[in-house]
Amino acid sequence: MDFRELTSRISRKLKGIACKLNGHPSFLNEEDLYQEAMVHLWLDCQGGKLTDKTDSYILQSCYFHLKNYLRKNYDKARLVSLENSADEEGKELNLDNILSLGRPESSFELINAKLLIEKINDNGLSKREKEVFNLALEGMTTREIGERLGVSHVRVVKLKAKIKDKCRKYVE
Repeated sequence: MDFRELTSRISRKLKGIACKLNGHPSFLNEEDLYQEAMVHLWLDCQGGKLTDKTDSYILQSCYFHLKNYLRKNYDKARLVSLENSADEEGKELNLDNILSLGRPESSFELINAKLLIEKINDNGLSKREKEVFNLALEGMTTREIGERLGVSHVRVVKLKAKIKDKCRKYVE
């Protein structure tokens, strides 16, 4: 069976099926569904599945393919709105929350923490203490810091104690 001949015979009816299935709210329109049905037909025609099949059988095949296609892809669609959207957990977000990275207070806390880190780095720490301080901020363990700097972990613990003493004046 020739694909062009087949599509010329059932194209009008196939567009009607696509229009009928697009009746419910969907992220796809009739043209998308029609093209999906045409791809399904092309693959079946190339696979030899449409030989000796009637037009009604082929149209039913397309109808059920499109129904399954909509069912499978409906769950994957996510509607997004700047005024009202949801995160992965389904909690409602609005534009203010998105722009402020959660709570507005958390943005100020983040800025204050960065300013405090900068102030500590610039005032009163020796070169070695700055290295330990920055590596600790990166999340490295005491032993990892020692290996990176070529000192024992006991020395790193003592440097951390000195850093804590020097930082107390900024925290209080």
